[in-house]
Amino acid sequence: MREKIFLVLANLFWAGNYIFGKYVIEEISPLWLTFIRWVVAFLFLLPISYLLERPRYREIMKQFWLPLSIAGVLGIIGYNLFLYGALEYTSPMNAAIVNSLNPAIIVILSFFLLKERMTFINAAGFVISLIGVLFILTNGHLEWIFQTSYNRGDLMMLLAGIVWALYSIIGKKLAVPPITATTCSAFFSILLLFPFLFLQPLPLTGLSGKGWIGIIYICLFPSIFSFLFWNISVKKVGPSYAGIYLNLIAVFTAMITFLLGGEISASQLIGGAFVLIGVYLATNIRNTEAPAVKGSKS
Repeated sequence: MREKIFLVLANLFWAGNYIFGKYVIEEISPLWLTFIRWVVAFLFLLPISYLLERPRYREIMKQFWLPLSIAGVLGIIGYNLFLYGALEYTSPMNAAIVNSLNPAIIVILSFFLLKERMTFINAAGFVISLIGVLFILTNGHLEWIFQTSYNRGDLMMLLAGIVWALYSIIGKKLAVPPITATTCSAFFSILLLFPFLFLQPLPLTGLSGKGWIGIIYICLFPSIFSFLFWNISVKKVGPSYAGIYLNLIAVFTAMITFLLGGEISASQLIGGAFVLIGVYLATNIRNTEAPAVKGSKS
């Protein structure tokens, strides 16, 4: 029960990240926003990890520095740069709906990389959810699938989904407490991002009040609470089951968009419905009775 509440809250805060991220990205680059976000998060996560998990950081860093670094590159640097970069070109609603494909991606990659159970229904669900994403990418005109140009932001969100799925899989297999793992990944990400900051000027002096509110929200809720709740839950229930709750990001984003007076197009509604139905089938692993398909082992 606790894990379910954590997953709901994590995705609610992530939905807010899309809304506030759209505002903030107009005033600050994705690189700087990602760096500031995780510096602040690291300062909070470090004492929290000591309080709750009592980690031996020297031993953890020595033994797991490579997978923790890879997790940071994927889940912190890669995902955030793709996400905030996408919001420069697409709407929060589009980004959230395309992001809803993530659970299906997690199931597919878990099948190939972790040899997890997958059925024909799961595979069909992935195809249906992919059709929903394509419906959004083509603005409701599936005959445009083979066109030479798509919305750059929507394509970046597809890449974000792939790196997030890989991050989730690494998180399940990593023998490090979840809060400690997030803290270490944030630390390595900060070190890796720092040299690139010199390519862009510090933007904080020209931020508006809305920009500051957005940064404060992003630094606290989706950065600290969402990652803590997500990692704790993934450790308990696994990435495939936890991934089902990522559907709530699109639902919460639609609700917030509507409450703020925004519009939701017909293609977003239809495509979103396909994505949600497909993801439900793709992630319906525990209760399905169909024969399982085993991944071949090399």
